[in-house]
Amino acid sequence: MLLTVISPFTGIAQSKTGLLLVTKVSDGDTFWVTHPSGKEEKIRLIGINSPESRKTGNKDVEFYGKEASAFAKQLLLNKQVRLEFDVQKYDRYKRTLAYAYLESGTMVNAFLIKEGYARATTYPPNVRYQELFQKLEREARSARRGLWR
Repeated sequence: MLLTVISPFTGIAQSKTGLLLVTKVSDGDTFWVTHPSGKEEKIRLIGINSPESRKTGNKDVEFYGKEASAFAKQLLLNKQVRLEFDVQKYDRYKRTLAYAYLESGTMVNAFLIKEGYARATTYPPNVRYQELFQKLEREARSARRGLWR
């Protein structure tokens, strides 16, 4: 059933990695993958921002944060993803920046926005899907999905 809902985002772009196992999901926009070599890598999804799901430093738990985190865990944990990169590969926190695709070809970044679990957030120079993400956010807002309820 999930695949029929997210199929509009299949085949959006070519992936740059093989399939990698998602071993941990910390919140709605950050997760870890394990490479075949055993190396773990922290991934930050490009072009989206999900509400904070836990209090860290000076950030409090935000509205819909726990729901966004739970949804991302259900979607990604112990699943295989392919990663696609944009202009800048790392952020200032040394996280790898990527667009993630499920085995079905569904783009995770787009799906999270479409379902209302993340906002479109652009940080140049990584802007490849900016227009798509903004369109999906407008649609999610209009439909009052997820955090737009």
